[in-house]
Amino acid sequence: MRSVPKVPWLIFTAVLCQVLVSPLSAGEPLDVRGVKIHFIVEGKGEPVVLIHGLYSSAAVNWQMPGIISLLSKDYQVIALDMPGHGESDKPESPDAYGLQMVEDVVQLLDHLKVKKAHIVGYSMGGMVTVKFISKHQDRVLSGIVGGMGWLREGSRLQRFWEQSPAREGSRTPAACVRGLGRLAVTKEELQAIRVPVVILVGDRDPTNRLYVAPLRQVRSDWESIEIEGAGHLNCVVKPQFKEEMKRWLDGHRGH
Repeated sequence: MRSVPKVPWLIFTAVLCQVLVSPLSAGEPLDVRGVKIHFIVEGKGEPVVLIHGLYSSAAVNWQMPGIISLLSKDYQVIALDMPGHGESDKPESPDAYGLQMVEDVVQLLDHLKVKKAHIVGYSMGGMVTVKFISKHQDRVLSGIVGGMGWLREGSRLQRFWEQSPAREGSRTPAACVRGLGRLAVTKEELQAIRVPVVILVGDRDPTNRLYVAPLRQVRSDWESIEIEGAGHLNCVVKPQFKEEMKRWLDGHRGH
């Protein structure tokens, strides 16, 4: 059996970007079980939670491409730095990652007194989004899964993440990377999702083959949109990506 290859295209090269992007202004971070979670809230309207990718941050994933400024004109945008990333704490304990990252989003919604929100995630954030929706459908208006599809429980990809080291030189702990395996969902969990979900993925992104194609076999009812000329790393900066996000959200207001 061939081993799953390393996937550098699944990792945001955020070191350079962090130099180019100024930190987002925010109030006091949210304390979840002793871990401080940095977040920002901008705009008014239906809440939209933005969850960034691995080795990235809210600033790199959502501010730099202009997504926060676009959406905050019509929505209450809530963007957080996941544990191990950006301006949030970076604990070494595995307990801070995996399923806890899903519960961090729940805690943030509770803190902001938000009953339901549109949940949006890219790459790692897409894994968190699918797991969040499978566990907390009552908190979800709709879902946008970008650069990701189905991380299947019991798959080789799940084992790949469970055994992955952190990127050399990264401040993100290895416990965070390995914890991604705990975000896998079963076929039954995927089929049980009843809220509307759309997939946005680059037409040149290998995620299409590894994660999205298996998802389409189980959830052919979910709209799947390919972003033209986009790989994994540059998808979020494509105008079509932002346009499709806005179109989806506008079409699912008050769902």
